[in-house]
Amino acid sequence: MDLVVKRPADEPVGDLSVAIKRQRPNPKVPAGVKRTSSLESPIMLLSGHADAVLTCKFNPLGTVVASGSQDKHIFLWNVQGECDNFMMMKGHRNAITELHWTTDGETLITASPDMSVRAWDAVTGKQIKKMAEHSSFVNSCCPARRGPQLIVSGSDDGTAKLWDLRVKGSVKTFSEDYQVTAVAFADASDKVYTGGIDNTVRVWDLRKDETVMQLKGHTDTISGMSVSPDGAFLLTNGMDATLRCWDMRPYAPTNRCVKLFSGHQHNFEKNLLKCSWSPDGKMVSAGSSCRNVFIWDVASRRVLYKLPGHKGCVDEVSFHPKEPVVASCSHDKTLYLGEIAAK
Repeated sequence: MDLVVKRPADEPVGDLSVAIKRQRPNPKVPAGVKRTSSLESPIMLLSGHADAVLTCKFNPLGTVVASGSQDKHIFLWNVQGECDNFMMMKGHRNAITELHWTTDGETLITASPDMSVRAWDAVTGKQIKKMAEHSSFVNSCCPARRGPQLIVSGSDDGTAKLWDLRVKGSVKTFSEDYQVTAVAFADASDKVYTGGIDNTVRVWDLRKDETVMQLKGHTDTISGMSVSPDGAFLLTNGMDATLRCWDMRPYAPTNRCVKLFSGHQHNFEKNLLKCSWSPDGKMVSAGSSCRNVFIWDVASRRVLYKLPGHKGCVDEVSFHPKEPVVASCSHDKTLYLGEIAAK
């Protein structure tokens, strides 16, 4: 399809003084093609970042997608209409390695190699908290799904830190022997999962302040992790080019790795490629260095979608919370929103 280039109105948005270029495919869809989402076109191309886009997530309502880039900026994009970029948040002094929305959709949490984790007001775009106790790159962050406003972060300094947005400074520090490259909160917010360059997933009990479980199976660095919507399973992406699903329920079998997905790639760039679950827990996705978007069926472990389009490594693929739509971001400085078949 031909790309139509649209430009925003003359007045700058916030403190964004440069025009953000929005490109989108021609919305004229051939007759007979069944649409499955409310996107203006089956595929929407979002461009405007000046460097690789390393992370992207939909807000809980599915009305906004946030993106974090190596250009040090966070962009917010409308999901409806022409997918306008309506806000830019800046303050980080280095790339945005990972971002998450809090469950209420009011706050964004970001991690950066500038050794900080930051919280942002998603309505005003203002920074509301800077957490800067790490002594090296912060690779990953994750907010708790329920309970107090807790955040966990993982860093190259060999620690995972627990933060409470209501308190100054970190509230706990979990020390490891090697760099921590991925972190996640258990569904009940009583445990923290960490992964790093020693290829091992560790489960930390927040009450005991100690490791209560180690999950071994990956043969290379763990680059991303995500907890299933029901909290029963942990998905981990490794630089060994495998995506593993671990049963985290209390009385699971000794070998907790219950599924292994493959097909995607990691290459010499050693990017921290993320992974995610669909809202119903029936599909999983992962970034890939081969420039394709990969989506698997959880039950059969087969690849449902291998979607081309990006011209660089795909760093993250996120599912829309309500519609059959995925967002993907890439080293080619762009994001795609694309609809998939309705289930």
